[in-house]
Amino acid sequence: MAIAKRIFFFVLVNILVMVSVSIVTSAVCMYLYGTPYPPSGSLSPYAIWAGIWGMGGAFISLLLSKTMAKHMMGVKIIDPQTRGPEKELVELVHGLARKARLRKMPEVGIYQSPEMNAFATGPSKSNSLVAVSSGLLNQMNRSQLEGVLGHEVAHIANGDMVTLTLIQGVINAFVLFFSRIIASVIASQFERNRWMIEFALYIVLQIAFSLMGSIVVAYFSRIREYRADKGGARYSSRENMISALQALANGPQFEPQKEDNFAAFKISSGAKVMALFRTHPPLQDRIARLQKGY
Repeated sequence: MAIAKRIFFFVLVNILVMVSVSIVTSAVCMYLYGTPYPPSGSLSPYAIWAGIWGMGGAFISLLLSKTMAKHMMGVKIIDPQTRGPEKELVELVHGLARKARLRKMPEVGIYQSPEMNAFATGPSKSNSLVAVSSGLLNQMNRSQLEGVLGHEVAHIANGDMVTLTLIQGVINAFVLFFSRIIASVIASQFERNRWMIEFALYIVLQIAFSLMGSIVVAYFSRIREYRADKGGARYSSRENMISALQALANGPQFEPQKEDNFAAFKISSGAKVMALFRTHPPLQDRIARLQKGY
């Protein structure tokens, strides 16, 4: 499944948080009421509960996104006071951040990977991270690198992670609510071990509906990518942005027939069904849009 690592980690953590919350709250209800859910003849309490925990789970995922990215990608944070080649990278990111009018400069990091890749993450504009792969630094020239970094800074300036979190929160609320109702209806057909069946179905449905909901998140993510491309062209230049995308399209790791590409700045093409889960539009579409000026 070709999902960008940045979004993949976010969705994964989000699912784990929701399932964990469900297990804990169900255990408390079992202790208090003898059933996995509080007794009620109305759906309103469940709707309120789903809304609170759905949004809460999404924002917990957002708060953990930067820390998770650092650890899972092995990002080495560059000290802003450092000297040498790494200093130039920090100055380039911070220069673009100032053009984007960010009040606080993002952290800048490097991680080891042969792929040409970069990503931005963090819970807010004032607590963000821009990380680039060693492969990108080795294979792109300065103009192309500036285009990539401009794109990532645009993600921060546009508040994309917060926007996707709000969308994810709404989806979470629906997932929790409908999983609860469907599990209850199905389990009501069983006389023995009803609450165990209901709880098991509840967890399974949560995971299944969350994956379906990721299609919606991916759709909005693709829209935000086009917007970040425009931002990258504005903070760097349209020529730099197009050159960067062309370098990615012509890079050795870009194989349109494969579906195992997890790069955060690009994404491979392939089956139409898998296109629904893609967080990034095809590179050629992005290049064409920039060439046309929109």
